[in-house]
Amino acid sequence: MKILVTGAAGYIGSILVAQLLQNGHKVTALDNFMYNQASLLDCCYDSNLNIVRGDARNKGLIEQCLKDVDAAIPLACLTGAPLCTADPVGARTTNFDAVKMILELRSKEQIIIFPTTNSGYGIGQKGVYCTEETVLNPVSLYGRLKVEIEKDILDSGNSITLRLATAFGISPRMRLDLLVNDFTYRAVTDGFVVLFEAHFKRNYIHVRDIAKAFLHCLENFEKMKDEPYNVGLSDANLSKMELCEEIKKQVPGFYFTESVIAEDPDKRDYIVSNAKIEKMGFKPAISLKEGIAELIKGYRIIRRNQYSNV
Repeated sequence: MKILVTGAAGYIGSILVAQLLQNGHKVTALDNFMYNQASLLDCCYDSNLNIVRGDARNKGLIEQCLKDVDAAIPLACLTGAPLCTADPVGARTTNFDAVKMILELRSKEQIIIFPTTNSGYGIGQKGVYCTEETVLNPVSLYGRLKVEIEKDILDSGNSITLRLATAFGISPRMRLDLLVNDFTYRAVTDGFVVLFEAHFKRNYIHVRDIAKAFLHCLENFEKMKDEPYNVGLSDANLSKMELCEEIKKQVPGFYFTESVIAEDPDKRDYIVSNAKIEKMGFKPAISLKEGIAELIKGYRIIRRNQYSNV
């Protein structure tokens, strides 16, 4: 297939573009390279890769990039609640308006596979798994924009949305501001972390399994289309305290404690069912334990907190 990926040099895109090429697809990779990342250099040898440096909000550019492609995967995004709060105009124009523009410009035959977020569930009910039928209740601008555009995408047809769990793992465009990545970095480099509202739970998924989920959707599009799917590790609905306990198994000297006088500005707290996409044949390949081990090795290379979205 011929596939347009926006935000192609980002945390997910850097993994996904390589896997798409390995599977024989032709990829137009659009990115503004706002972090000066060189994460697609290893793919430049492939004649099936076309790199476009530009802004995903540029209508003329997107119109040109959409010509002759079979599918669009819009990854370009100001990712995470802190970054969206810091730049609300950039968040809306990138996370909502730019994706809406793709919906308006694409032909009805061109498919869209889009990453939303299971942070749209906001604050769940204790002990009750959030499914794709659960009422969405986002608690941040980032979550609200993702929920809004997901509705428009699914209403437009010929599309799939993936409600991704919190990502973790090594990527050529590394991020340290994701919870597993952050806590493991602190365990390895600082030896401790202070937790706020340590009982808050969420679900997790390795970044390579996220890329695998996109490929699964491409290969099974007809039976999966026009539906949202949660994508996460079914055995990794963990609180922050439980996550630290998992990290401590591999970093024995890791000390963590909870502050009772401060609050976490991120109020998300939910557990998630991934049964729907599992019934479609998708199963993650990388466990949380394996991901933590991978991160520990990676942090023997990374010594400075230069990889974040803020």
